[in-house]
Amino acid sequence: MADGVAADSANPFFAPWSTPFELPPFERIAPDHFRPAFDRALAAHKAEIAAIAEDSAAPTFANTVDRMERSGRELRRVSAVFFNLAGSHTNDALQAIEREMSPLLARHRSAIFMNQALYARFAALFDQRELLGLSAEQARVLDRYHTIFVRAGAQLEPESRKRLAAILERLATLGTQFSQNVLADEKAYTLILEGEDDLAGLPDFLRAAAAREAEERGVPGKHVITLSRSSIEPFLAFSARRDLREKAFLAWAARGDTGGETDNKAIIAEIVALRAERAQLLGYETFADYKLADTMAKTPAAALDLLHNVWRPAVARAGRERDALQRLAAEEGGNFELAAWDWRYYAEKLRKREHDLDEAEIKPYLQLDRIVEAAFDTAYRLFGLEFEELAEAPRYHPDVRIWEAKREGRHIGLFVGDYFARPSKRSGAWMSSFRAQEKLAGEVRPIIANVSNFAKGDPALLSFDDARTLFHEFGHALHGLLSDVTYPLLAGTSVPTDFVELPSQLYEHWLEEPQVLRRFAVHYRTGEPMPEALIERVLAARTFDQGFATVEYTASALVDMDLHQLRTADNLDPARFEREALDRIGMPREIAMRHRTPHFAHIFSGDGYAAGYYSYLWSEVLDADAFEAFRQAGDIFDRETAQKLHDFIYAAGNRRPPDEAYRAFRGRMPSIQALLEKRGLFEAPTDARAS
Repeated sequence: MADGVAADSANPFFAPWSTPFELPPFERIAPDHFRPAFDRALAAHKAEIAAIAEDSAAPTFANTVDRMERSGRELRRVSAVFFNLAGSHTNDALQAIEREMSPLLARHRSAIFMNQALYARFAALFDQRELLGLSAEQARVLDRYHTIFVRAGAQLEPESRKRLAAILERLATLGTQFSQNVLADEKAYTLILEGEDDLAGLPDFLRAAAAREAEERGVPGKHVITLSRSSIEPFLAFSARRDLREKAFLAWAARGDTGGETDNKAIIAEIVALRAERAQLLGYETFADYKLADTMAKTPAAALDLLHNVWRPAVARAGRERDALQRLAAEEGGNFELAAWDWRYYAEKLRKREHDLDEAEIKPYLQLDRIVEAAFDTAYRLFGLEFEELAEAPRYHPDVRIWEAKREGRHIGLFVGDYFARPSKRSGAWMSSFRAQEKLAGEVRPIIANVSNFAKGDPALLSFDDARTLFHEFGHALHGLLSDVTYPLLAGTSVPTDFVELPSQLYEHWLEEPQVLRRFAVHYRTGEPMPEALIERVLAARTFDQGFATVEYTASALVDMDLHQLRTADNLDPARFEREALDRIGMPREIAMRHRTPHFAHIFSGDGYAAGYYSYLWSEVLDADAFEAFRQAGDIFDRETAQKLHDFIYAAGNRRPPDEAYRAFRGRMPSIQALLEKRGLFEAPTDARAS
């Protein structure tokens, strides 16, 4: 990305892009371009909205809904570039702009969806929708807009609308500060390993990654562990130095909880209070009630029923896992009670003992490039997609790679892969878009990005969890790439949170299929495929340590739900609330939440997953059942099943309610039995349904 001050005449956002497939011309975009581009795009969008709202003609679908969907194109273009960079390759200048723009954009959205004249036009159309002769997709767009207006406060009295707009603006500011604080803590921390004693137990791949990180951090000749998950988790799994494991773990757990300028606890308290007030203004008892009303779950009670049905067998299994790890530690002379920084270390040893398997043995067979190929090949066999890398396309960082996706020679979209950790990138892995699919303005094809934080290497080698993450995010990417709708509002991943994880989690299943591993899991030095015996051991260990994994996730989901069922959050102490919530559910002392509240970006950097972290588990009920459809067909690439999956899930966007979409694919809704079996928790089956 270019640096320096730029005159308006040179602003790339003020002219069409002549780049391949109209990719953003990243090399010409400087931070100083964004604020003028936002200002112009906001002014244009405001004028477009005013023209719709003030139209003297009676409302029709064409002069109201269609025009609404065509409006704001420049704002979407600027926002897509800016917020992608703010997450994946930020700097001080971009962060300052993000702090400025987040509340302004929230104010702009409130002004649109609280506009009484505009809402009146949509309400009039909604009231007579049965008489308008709308197509199914048009009816869905109108229904979604009406829902959005109502949930945004369009029906409130003027004073309540004013207060709600102020709340939303403040929440945007707080969410931005929360995420920037977490990133600052992650960037600031390094654990420098000085000598061989500090490296005890670390396999070659982790030593090499830590040495490379030390070079980049300006301490050559040493080894550095960072708070990137791809660095910290393998360190916790392999380091024989319990004191260093504790030090690293406590730093990881303390992100956003340092007591200094980047401490997030006061931000959390204010966010929870404002969300509760927002929900009550809109007529809901709690934010969780408000949020889930527009999801598959519909109510907090339904989500909690699922979480508790999984929590009970997960805790029981985790207890047995803990006992086994404690015995192993005692055998090795460990005169201590197992702690959270010990779990991964002894679990890795136990996996080696029980399954003759360790990550150091698996990683040489999981080259990043080959796993990318595996994801692409699976997409070809399921959906007919082919990927051709574009060597000369513009990109915002040298590590970024770009492919054109085609089907039967026809352009489908672009896929952007940004795989490696760096200080300018927030942690985690995600899918986003630089452009969404639509047909209202002609055949607009998407530009979809996957962003991850894998460790660099030559070649880059992945853990099996890393490989699963790659498949997961590529499942999201396919949801965007295969989108086939007319209206932007319905495109791609614009579906309820507890449905959006279905395409991604379902896609993970193909990675674990022997025929995929035999072809793509090849040794980076010899080129030999992963031995059959190793494949068998890898697959046999799929449910190993699943008590731990399920507990750390479900605890986070339950704390999220508890926070957002508060009717008031006066004097909320997030740290105490977290402790008390975990005590109530009987959280094992040796396991930490997957995301402690001070760095729980899913629910506090925005409200996308707020009162919605349960969604991964809800979708897992669906994905476990959905993959069973391929097994029942006798072929994991069965053409007829894949076509239905394409038509009703991956390509369908939000053309219909998600429960209808799933029933169209599968013929029924699933029970959670398939999920319990997948996770090895089937000791406590239940008939609860995700419906």
